[in-house]
Amino acid sequence: LEISNLSEKDILVLRLDLTDRSSHEAATNSVLKHFGRIDVLVNNGGRSQRSLFVDTNLDVYNAIIELNYLGTISLTKYVLNHMIQRRKGKIVTVSSVMGIMGAPLATGYCASKHALQGFFNSLRTELTDYPEISIINICPGPVQSKIIQNVFTENLAKSIENSGDQSHKMPTDRCARLTLVSTANDLKEAWISDHPYLAVCYLWQYAPTWAWWLMNRMGKRRIQNFKSGV
Repeated sequence: LEISNLSEKDILVLRLDLTDRSSHEAATNSVLKHFGRIDVLVNNGGRSQRSLFVDTNLDVYNAIIELNYLGTISLTKYVLNHMIQRRKGKIVTVSSVMGIMGAPLATGYCASKHALQGFFNSLRTELTDYPEISIINICPGPVQSKIIQNVFTENLAKSIENSGDQSHKMPTDRCARLTLVSTANDLKEAWISDHPYLAVCYLWQYAPTWAWWLMNRMGKRRIQNFKSGV
């Protein structure tokens, strides 16, 4: 408010729980009542994971899918109904590079992001009669945030003890800026990452056999570091 021409009526903040799907329709209606329309939906809720599959309770996987996948498509459904009536809008979903590759210690997280990729790529094909409704998938690599402090572990009651150094990751403001650029230009999919993570994405896309070999080598070291508490 201090640095823009916006007024208080231009801002509405609603508390939202993605896992409380019964509240999503009412939240959408509250936004429509206040603003009259929804131009852009940015799906940016979710939690990551740091645990080995063999040690992880199945209810952790249920919670990951409930939050990262089902919560996201539930909110999308109500907003999309409005956009279809207007025949216009943008749905931006923050997926992950983990949505196009696999990595150890994140089997459930990768699965949820693969699910989002499959869902929104398929949804895009259902909206060919609405050329002004854009489906945009954003796939960031490592970004500085609190996602590590809030990851799922092998059971729902346990939190991670060591979140590690994040200085090597992409700054949050750069990721946000590139997401906005991708949204403004209606990119169907954007990989937002620094090297070497971006290079691995290209390997996974165009030379998967090499990518599997590399990920096995990197994954072995990552698991060893995880077990030793690094």
